[in-house]
Amino acid sequence: MLWLALHLPRLPLDVFERAAPLPGPAVVVAGDGRTVALPNAAAARHGVTPGQKLSAALALVPDLETRTRDPSAEQQALESLALWAEQFTPTLHLQPPDGLLLEIGGSLRLFGGLEALAARARDGLAELGFDATLASAPTPAGALLLARNGLDSLVTELPALQSRLRMLPLDGLDAEATVLLSLARLGARTVDDVLRLPRGGLARRFGQALLDGLDRALGHRPDPRAPFVPPARFHNRLVLPAPVPTVEPLLFGLRRLAAELCGFLAGRQEGATRLQLRLEHEDHPPTDLRLELSMPSRDAAQLMVLAREHLSRLALPGPVEAFGLALEESAQLAPLSLSFLAEPGSGAESRAALVERLRARLGREAVHGLALVPEHRPELAHRPAEPGTPGGSPHPAPRPLWLLAAPRPLAAGPQGPRLDGPLELLDGPERIESGWWDEGGVRRDYFVARDNSRARLWIYREIGPGPGERWYLQGLFA
Repeated sequence: MLWLALHLPRLPLDVFERAAPLPGPAVVVAGDGRTVALPNAAAARHGVTPGQKLSAALALVPDLETRTRDPSAEQQALESLALWAEQFTPTLHLQPPDGLLLEIGGSLRLFGGLEALAARARDGLAELGFDATLASAPTPAGALLLARNGLDSLVTELPALQSRLRMLPLDGLDAEATVLLSLARLGARTVDDVLRLPRGGLARRFGQALLDGLDRALGHRPDPRAPFVPPARFHNRLVLPAPVPTVEPLLFGLRRLAAELCGFLAGRQEGATRLQLRLEHEDHPPTDLRLELSMPSRDAAQLMVLAREHLSRLALPGPVEAFGLALEESAQLAPLSLSFLAEPGSGAESRAALVERLRARLGREAVHGLALVPEHRPELAHRPAEPGTPGGSPHPAPRPLWLLAAPRPLAAGPQGPRLDGPLELLDGPERIESGWWDEGGVRRDYFVARDNSRARLWIYREIGPGPGERWYLQGLFA
């Protein structure tokens, strides 16, 4: 087995900056309200450090912005990250407060090897807004120890792992501070120093848990862990640092939610077909937007284009203080074809993306396809349909793609019909006599004609009582 550990050292701060970066110097304050847990980069440049008293930090930066650490938001971020990481493996383990374990031994060939998988995970974490350290090892505890000590390394063999772990300093161990202090007083500075001490004496003085933890990391002892059980549906929510009156600032955080969703869908080999975007306001009910896709998709760029089109037409009732993205419906996604030559229907995805964008901009009812109907009367031979719906067999006789909303009367002379000059009849007549059973009966002779500009027209002569010939223009050929 091979494990990949993701350590998020700045998670207490990341949960506040994922929707939008904090604009100036800011810190996350520990639960006691008096100690700096983590400064952002702007605060660190002014000399603010973790563990510093908040009063001292305010003396350095009087306009310092503070956020109280939120363990529930950190746990929610870990769970959302686990949903995204399912694209790499179905076997995941949460390691609160700041870690995630992935069993990747069976996924290496799928992603082109360990280095390629780790690079893809590292890039994805940055896109999601997480600062992370990644380390691999044959044991889960060993991978966690490497990552939590800032060793961004990929170890695959047990002897190499044991050598790396023996060199770790004691403060990198997952043990109580009093235990580490007592070991330091005994002269132990590294894990190797601890392993050289008598095991019996260590167990009696510091408890068996210390030795058991080291044995699990070194591969001398089994290390069962509770697996992460993902929810059936994706939903995540981000809170903005401050309410915003326009939709543009939402796109920064929404892009991260879309990337999380696409990782979740990739792990299930599915694509989204319907999403809900909810905007929360302080003094108004939430604004809900439904995003519908013509074809299942897990392309984050396509989802962002669709969301941007919907948001651009939205009038906000008030400033937005938080927003969420939920997956309402998904479908199995067909695997991509790796054929050298394009296959029939290979452009369906790009056509679907165009339809979705047009519907987002013009409204769903304004964009539709056409399906053929078994009816001889041209104006009744088609009906609106969902784009891409099979429409039946085309008529064997020539038919134009463009029919006028209503037939246009033509002038008629001794030489036949006229439209800015005489028309040349190229083909016809084709007799259409239909609808006698309803009130829309017709008797017509249709012709393909050509005008002075060489354009081809579809015209007909109405057959019936009355003086003279009555000609009409009904369609134009491409």
